[in-house]
Amino acid sequence: MLLRIAWRNIWRHKIRSLVVILSIAVGLWAGVFMVAFSWGMYKQYMRETVETHISHLQLHHPLFEEEDREARYVLQSAPSIQAYLDTAAGVRASTTRAVTGGMISSPTTVSGVQVNGILPERENRVTGLASRIIEGGYLNDEVRNPILIGKKLAQKLKVKLKSKVVLTFQDTSGGIVAGAFRVAGIYRSKNSSLDETSVYVHAAGLQQLLGAEGAVHEVAVLLNDDNLSEPFKHSLAVRFPDADVKTWKDLSPELELVIRSFNEYMYIFVGFILLALTFGIVNTMLMAVLERVREIGMLMAIGMSRMRVFNMILLETVYLSLVGGPLGLLAGYFTIRWTGSRGIDISLFSEGLSSYGFSSIVHPELESGYYLPLALMTMLTAIVSAIYPAIRAIRLKPGEAIRKI
Repeated sequence: MLLRIAWRNIWRHKIRSLVVILSIAVGLWAGVFMVAFSWGMYKQYMRETVETHISHLQLHHPLFEEEDREARYVLQSAPSIQAYLDTAAGVRASTTRAVTGGMISSPTTVSGVQVNGILPERENRVTGLASRIIEGGYLNDEVRNPILIGKKLAQKLKVKLKSKVVLTFQDTSGGIVAGAFRVAGIYRSKNSSLDETSVYVHAAGLQQLLGAEGAVHEVAVLLNDDNLSEPFKHSLAVRFPDADVKTWKDLSPELELVIRSFNEYMYIFVGFILLALTFGIVNTMLMAVLERVREIGMLMAIGMSRMRVFNMILLETVYLSLVGGPLGLLAGYFTIRWTGSRGIDISLFSEGLSSYGFSSIVHPELESGYYLPLALMTMLTAIVSAIYPAIRAIRLKPGEAIRKI
């Protein structure tokens, strides 16, 4: 009986009920979509950072990271590691690098950079570096001592293709060495801050300057599945105990923080939206109670208990949420699916976004497992919103309520 009465009551004032339902639906839709949009941005940022810069795994000499990447800490087992990775299951690509920190100078200015001595073909399979070249070529032999630099760094140094730059750094014995290079290509990734601090040269040329032929400081590993990162890390650590193995989460803790904090961020964000909706629901249900003072008084006078009156008001609010909540979640789901497949172009802000590593095309994304908790949060909001109007209803005195005009 209460279920039927509550359902009929909410449709006695169709416009008011529809306004509440639409408020819940629109609020949930906006909250879900904004969360998916944010996650889509961060997911692309993580994918871009992992697949084009740091890879899923990196191996170094145990002291290489601790001692500010000094060139003397060479990974001696690099040939064995590379041979194993070439045949290991689950590995998409891998490469070795000679790495050192130094200064790059042009006729106008100087800047600090990380110098990466690479094997061009292997590096391209791991990071897709060749596809990011926007001017010139990819470490070809058309110029002597070629170097690849980022677009932002080129602008800072005020250099162009075939311009001469000088790299200065410490060799493996601690002495200062310098080498002249010609700009063979200018690349641009979606993270301009990294473009400004990373340059690429042939591994053999850098190793010769370092005074260590064949020296390898870093092995980068790109896997077929990110979920293999931790198991593969432990496997490599056991097989090559002289190497320090780190996943992308170890190398970039800020990305790990984004993943761990996303759940909290999502629930807090949606919680604020539902909190705002709570005031609207409370106001609507309180208005409904005050308009039906005589009716509620009559019901209590003929024997309806106060608990039944309380449950009736509660059910009315729950019904409103049961209609508005699923509508909002469905609208959010289909909007996310549609925009996720096509992408949202925010290239208007691309210059600012690229400095933080974000893409100008965002694909909103939200796992299906998040929708049930959001539905439960909506239901809980409805129940909490109904408590005060229901209490006002059961505090009415039947005799006085019946005489209300």
